[in-house]
Amino acid sequence: MVCLKTDEEIELMRVASLLVSLVLAEVAKNITPGVITLQLDKIADEFICDHGGIPLFKGYKGFPNALCVSVNENVVHGIPGNYSLKNGDIVSVDCGVKINGYCGDSAYTFEVGEVDPKIKKLLQITKESLYVGINYAVNGKRLGDLGYAIQTYCEKAGYSIVRELVGHGIGREMHESPEVPNYGKKGRGCLLKAGMCIAIEPMVSLGSRNINFERDGWTVRTVDRKPSAHFEHTVAIRHEKADILSTFDFIEEILKYK
Repeated sequence: MVCLKTDEEIELMRVASLLVSLVLAEVAKNITPGVITLQLDKIADEFICDHGGIPLFKGYKGFPNALCVSVNENVVHGIPGNYSLKNGDIVSVDCGVKINGYCGDSAYTFEVGEVDPKIKKLLQITKESLYVGINYAVNGKRLGDLGYAIQTYCEKAGYSIVRELVGHGIGREMHESPEVPNYGKKGRGCLLKAGMCIAIEPMVSLGSRNINFERDGWTVRTVDRKPSAHFEHTVAIRHEKADILSTFDFIEEILKYK
């Protein structure tokens, strides 16, 4: 069942989403060759707690950490550990927070040092596709319109959409109805209504769209081990224009000076 939010609830979700955005910016300060992914998780966990939030991912179905940290061919749900980031890596950092009873969720894929231009282009197109999809997150459109827009944008650039993993509704819980695929057919799927809140998160691969689950039960990687990018915003459906509750502005302000 899809739950419509009041304006007051959406403002509480904006608070949670902005905290997530600040967490990702704090992590961005520390994305550098040599840092281990578990250290990034510690930074995020402490930042969330210091600001009165609850790390949504920690303990969710047994997930052990505050962040999902997914490097190179790992698409999503990577468990932070002792891997040391290397020059040329890309790393998706996904974070969820609950504060004042409401959730926010966002993800950003970072470059580590000097990255191959082909991979930089993958990140660019994936991030652009997120905003292409957001343009359809308005009252009266359907999820198929949104998914089709993301899919065609990425596939025209020569990339593949991971299909087994999707975005989701969000509110008092991290995962609510409806599911939000990054592919689809125009005019199909759930009708979008003002007050719905969704997390839109394209997961796009340089090679094949096919994936495997690693033995840890969480990490998802591409079968051909080619890089994959992931960007995510929490969005409220409105009548004229989508209301993006999270922001990349804090992250990109940090990255300008690195």
